[in-house]
Amino acid sequence: ELVLKVRIQNPNLRENDFIEIELDRQELTYKELLRVSCRELGVNPEHVQKIRKLPNTMLRKDKDVARLQDFQELELVLTVSDKNLLFRVPTLSERSGYNKKASELTY
Repeated sequence: ELVLKVRIQNPNLRENDFIEIELDRQELTYKELLRVSCRELGVNPEHVQKIRKLPNTMLRKDKDVARLQDFQELELVLTVSDKNLLFRVPTLSERSGYNKKASELTY
């Protein structure tokens, strides 16, 4: 697996942390990167204008994605304005890696 750090590009968000996603190295395509990133961040893929490899490189095709290395930082640049916020950040319990039992452990 290839592990990447992804976030939504929005300097107005109070918390603009990266999340880590995993991509199968056998399926390193732009389409798969977009699909997994949008699913994990709760974004509609139709609202993504571009994917930026930080600090300043736009990803455009499968070859660009194939060159990515572990823990590189990416941003999804959305086509919508802040007034028309058309994405919803999933709650902790909706995220794919969330473990409800682990969250209830007491020390």
